[in-house]
Amino acid sequence: MNNSDNSDNSTYRCKFDEDFKYVLLPVSYGIVFCVGLVLNVSALYIFLFRIKPWNASTTYMFNLAISDMMYVISLPLLVYYYSQGDNWPFGVALCKIVKFLFYTNLYCSILFLLCISVHRFLGICYPMKSMGWLKVRNARIISVIVWVVVAAFQSPILYFVTTSINGENTICHDTSSADLFDTFVVYSSVNLALLFCVPFVVILVCYVLMTRTLLRPSAATSQTSKSKRKSIKMIIIVLFVFIICFLPFHVNRTLYYYFRKMDLECYILNAINMAYKVTRPLASANSCFDPILYFLAGQNIRRTLISRSGITKVKNKFTSYVQENNWSSVTNGNVGDNNATPSPSSTIITRM
Repeated sequence: MNNSDNSDNSTYRCKFDEDFKYVLLPVSYGIVFCVGLVLNVSALYIFLFRIKPWNASTTYMFNLAISDMMYVISLPLLVYYYSQGDNWPFGVALCKIVKFLFYTNLYCSILFLLCISVHRFLGICYPMKSMGWLKVRNARIISVIVWVVVAAFQSPILYFVTTSINGENTICHDTSSADLFDTFVVYSSVNLALLFCVPFVVILVCYVLMTRTLLRPSAATSQTSKSKRKSIKMIIIVLFVFIICFLPFHVNRTLYYYFRKMDLECYILNAINMAYKVTRPLASANSCFDPILYFLAGQNIRRTLISRSGITKVKNKFTSYVQENNWSSVTNGNVGDNNATPSPSSTIITRM
């Protein structure tokens, strides 16, 4: 049995078996960093240089990508910290900033996914009444409000989180010092209620109403059918992110805090501590899953990616080469006739 990654263990009589996290956390955070960096840099490049003009959904997605990017670039510090066995050499200021970025990304992701979901809900269920609300200007104002609200709610992290010395190691606390732990649990509960439970319930209600509207029989054209499929994909992706990334983390974190406060049996505390540590990388993984939403739910982004892809360029070059050399062609109705003289105007490529 050894000490936890933060000072919380010093508050209790139990010590937790945490050897697994010195492999799990560096590896998982390293994967999230590599994948998240590539995907979010690509997304930001497309948003800034390939998509003009922006619509409201693009505005929300851009802000979501900014949030993910801010967190991803902090992960190498955590990879080093856990790979060194809970030793933080970067000072108390960076410890506070890294924890602040984690929770800011977490709740910005939740609120921007809420904005995207409500935007799509209004467009599907109230297309005429909501036209005045679904404007880029309003999306920009709402995005600023989201950033201000989340930053205000997470600013106490800069007060609670600190470092301490444990033997030869410097610990970057995951919660707070022992004398502030009860206050931190109350603060965490407020975050849970206002920044997770309320948005999650609103998203579920929106998706139930959206699904009912989308499944309603209608004389749909191919364009409306495509829009319905895109909306269903978005519903699936957002629910996936919530169920895989956000829900397990918040459930286990809440149990982790309150079980410690209740000072239960050590084996119970050890089990919930292990579950909490496992769900922390899942919460971070939303930085990798969000770009999937951009691709599948954003028609402009998908079209830009496809048009710029190397596969398309190779295909176009191959098509030109085939046309120039008259491969696999049907000419004047003669198939496979080597003596037929091909006419460029009548050549049809039969296989690509």
